[in-house]
Order: sequence, then structure tokens, then C-alpha cells
Amino acid sequence: SWSIFENRIFYQLLVFLRPPPGHSFVLERDTVGQHPERSSDIRVVLECTCSMRRLLGYSLCFVHRRGDELLQDHSSLLLETLCTGSYLNIEQISTWVQNLLFSAWLRLPQWPRRRLTLLPCSRSCKFLVSSPFKAQSCTEMFFAVQEGSTGS
Repeated sequence: SWSIFENRIFYQLLVFLRPPPGHSFVLERDTVGQHPERSSDIRVVLECTCSMRRLLGYSLCFVHRRGDELLQDHSSLLLETLCTGSYLNIEQISTWVQNLLFSAWLRLPQWPRRRLTLLPCSRSCKFLVSSPFKAQSCTEMFFAVQEGSTGS
């Protein structure tokens, strides 16, 4: 959604996260079978991609080395960067997106004329873009996953 107030435009974006190949998101329900309220209830599961490797030429299965030999260390860059244990961590996702945004901003040609300000927010990614003409846009990105989404 978006709205305008005085010289500031406010944007709210819903960003759906998709797991990379070899991972899937599992929404764990609470004790009465309800969907999770918090991101800490979204588990990241490693999937066997051996059959996809044969069909599509993937060179790595996160679960197996060769054939059916199981890996002892089931970690991946996704789990180390965006998760606490095997669960998505919204604060870590927010920080990662802000760092990515700031890094990309510095590579854009307009960055010397406009200013990007990352705003504190632990459950989303919030930032302000200001121009020399005092026009501003404030954007807040909220993160979501779809039940049953896989990276296969």
C-alpha cells in the first residue's frame, strides 16, 4: 500500500521469501493447530536434491554427499545467515536486507544527490530516501512465507 502526507510518500511492501534450492519452509502450528504468529515458528528444512541433480545437473545435495551417504553437518549459508538454529529469525533477515539495500544504494548513480537513511526496526526493513528538494519517501518492507513453499 502507499499514502501521501505533506511532502512524504509512505510505502508498505509485503515481500514473500522463497527458500533456495534444497530448502523448504515449514510453518509449525501451535498446540491448538493455529498458524504461527511469529517468525520463530517457521522452520527451514534441508531437502534431498539427489533426484534433481540427476535430472537437472545440480552438483550439490545438502543432505547427501554421494548416493545415500548422509552428511553429518546439515548447515548451509541460509541457515547460518538468516536463522537461529533451524528457524527463520526475522531480526537477522531485516538486518541482512538493510545491509544488502545499503550496499546496492552506493552503486546507484543517483546516490550522491539523494540520501538513504536506514530506520531502526527489528521486525521489518524500514528506510527513508530524501532528495535535496525536501521530498521524502519512507518504505517499510514486511517479510512473509507461503506454507509449503520449497526451493525445488
